Amino acid sequence: MRIVCIGGGPAGLYFAILMKKLNPVHEIRVVERNRAYDTFGWGVVFSDATMDNMREWDPETADAIQVAFNHWDDIELNFKGRTIRSGGHGFVGIGRKKMLNILQERCEALGVELEFDREVESDAEFPDADLIIASDGINSRIRNKYAEVFRPDIVTRPNRYIWLGTTKLFDAFTFYFEKTEHGWFQAHVYKFDDTTTTFIVECPEHVWKAHGLDSADQEQSIAFCEELFGKHLDGHRLMTNSRHLRGSAWLNFQRVKCEQWHHDNGRSHVVLMGDAVHTAHFAIGSGTKLALEDAIELTRLFRDEGDTREHIPTVLERYQAARNIDVLRLQNAAWNAMEWFEVCGARYCDTLEPEQFMYSMLTRSQRISHENLRLRDAAWLEGYERWLAAKSGVPVADDAVPPPMFTPFKLRGLTLANRIVMSPMAMYSAEDGAPNDFHLVHFGSRALGGAGLLYTEMTCVSPDARITPGCAGMYKPEHVNAWKRIVDFVHDNSDARIGMQLGHAGRKGATKVAWEGIDEPLEAGTWELISASAQPYLPHSQVPRAMTRDDMERVRNDFVRATRMAAEAGFDILELHCAHGYLLSSFLSPLTNRRTDEFGGGVENRARFPLEVFKAMRVLWPTNRPMSVRLSCHDWFPGGNTGDDAVAIARLFKEAGADIIDCSSGQVWKGDQPVYGRMYQTPFADRIRNEVGIPTLAVGAISEADHANSIIAAGRADLVALARPHLADPAWTLHEAAKIGFGGVAWPRQYRSARGQYETNLQRAAAAATSAR
Repeated sequence: MRIVCIGGGPAGLYFAILMKKLNPVHEIRVVERNRAYDTFGWGVVFSDATMDNMREWDPETADAIQVAFNHWDDIELNFKGRTIRSGGHGFVGIGRKKMLNILQERCEALGVELEFDREVESDAEFPDADLIIASDGINSRIRNKYAEVFRPDIVTRPNRYIWLGTTKLFDAFTFYFEKTEHGWFQAHVYKFDDTTTTFIVECPEHVWKAHGLDSADQEQSIAFCEELFGKHLDGHRLMTNSRHLRGSAWLNFQRVKCEQWHHDNGRSHVVLMGDAVHTAHFAIGSGTKLALEDAIELTRLFRDEGDTREHIPTVLERYQAARNIDVLRLQNAAWNAMEWFEVCGARYCDTLEPEQFMYSMLTRSQRISHENLRLRDAAWLEGYERWLAAKSGVPVADDAVPPPMFTPFKLRGLTLANRIVMSPMAMYSAEDGAPNDFHLVHFGSRALGGAGLLYTEMTCVSPDARITPGCAGMYKPEHVNAWKRIVDFVHDNSDARIGMQLGHAGRKGATKVAWEGIDEPLEAGTWELISASAQPYLPHSQVPRAMTRDDMERVRNDFVRATRMAAEAGFDILELHCAHGYLLSSFLSPLTNRRTDEFGGGVENRARFPLEVFKAMRVLWPTNRPMSVRLSCHDWFPGGNTGDDAVAIARLFKEAGADIIDCSSGQVWKGDQPVYGRMYQTPFADRIRNEVGIPTLAVGAISEADHANSIIAAGRADLVALARPHLADPAWTLHEAAKIGFGGVAWPRQYRSARGQYETNLQRAAAAATSAR
């Protein structure tokens, strides 16, 4: 084949090397805009795993890079006068120019034609090419020419950064955080050769402007950074190699993601590679990794499918399908890491102590979990677990450090034995609102299963507040004793505590039980529905009546009555349900609240009635018992509430006396499109906890101890709630403790004879899996 690589960065050069090595008959040319053996940029970084992958495909290149690279295992944080270091992370750093020079030399040795100092305007300049690799960078002219085909999604991020260098040498990937009168700056620092270190300075846009850096030239910007980080530079200067750029050298990162990766232009097949098709933020250091692995995967497919012109269409289809998954996974991790650095000044720097800040930073991408940290640096993690346990008031013996999820948590007069919560889950099995033997077994088994806190399903404050005829209630005198029977069992037979969630279905009421048709309206035995506005949930649902002031007073009084009854039944915590499109949620969301009176409009008006209800409940609920509020922190639909609104609403409830926010999302508007994924709702809990300054409860796609420990340890939430895992396994907490080898949680005495065998079986299974590998 005749192959042209437009752009002589890592992607184009490495693909040329691999394809020429695969078949020396291929005619391959790399065309680069810069002069021979010349480039811009300081160091690049990638992981040990990428280096191993390169060694498998071309040992000669890998060996040459290995001689030139700097390897380190440690990450060091300098923050609030403290220096904290963790090892086992495995990075490779090398000067960008040095790496490209190695790749260029390898190309020449294999017979690849290199053409320098040529600006390529169009793929049409190479009409005889069978395959054109558009590896021409983030501002790719080829991608822009065929934008309607490639459909790039380009997002410019808010932080500003400047890419500098210094002659001071470092033996760890180092992060500095410095606070000024206008806000926080951070520096990402790593050595890449024997004489030079990359020094990237980053800050939010408003901090950058407040210091006048938007009008500073490069020399002034460098002088500012030297003064700010001077105590860390030990007299060394900061340097730039971007003097060819006009004006300020401060940049905004651009995230690039293309829907289509390849195109047949009628003469040649054009495929995007590297930054032209995807970018990854420097916070995770994976742009070079992506480029190199693009080249490896495309070569692999030509090797497997056939490396002739007729195979190109099939290969390119498979290339996009294969790489898209890996790239999206890494881009998501890079996005998480990038967002952490964008918000750390507002969210973490002032609120977290250095120990927890370090943990949060190490796990910022969510690719590194709690147990993964243990594999990397067990000594550091165990020291952190000991610190966290002590902060929770646990006297820690040398051999019995509890994992984060098994530390106690206190709210007002309530102390939970651990951080695991059984989420509210509708059972649709009550009789005229009364819980029965099913509920006793349901809650009793989960209490015996080790959870620290159990929540009832949404318990309705009146008959017309129910979602279905099978929903539980707290509106009749006999309901108190029915619930008290369950509360007493939990208290008498376990260390668990139990909370009642009170709510009103509103426009989502009068529907069938789930197994007869979830959200489907009743065909008989229905009742009148009320809501913030007269909007049905489904097109064929019953239309609710917009609430009058009299309706509001009646509903408020129903909640107050149910609060008194919940206190009489002995519940330990009370939660007000303001989420998922039910009555109080319908006031909070602009999608469902179309009112023009004082209860509609801006956030404070929309929250007026839910706050009125909450305040009335708080007055009656015992002062030594906490109250929580469940919010839909994102409506996942255009025009609905977003994270910004959730922060504002949470702040209002905190001012009204809420002790903790239960952070859920969605289910407000039919047709919403949540972005699902592992722990996908935890960022809402993280943001509210650390920006509003109130404890939070994280929910959603949390399924194992590693998730829970990571969330608690990083300070992303104070409690972790699981729903479906508790349905599948009432003893989820006990079983997860056994899986991670923690013996400090007690089993019910009636079940203790099974514990040893269960733990032994887990150990045998783990040993067998290790032997199989």
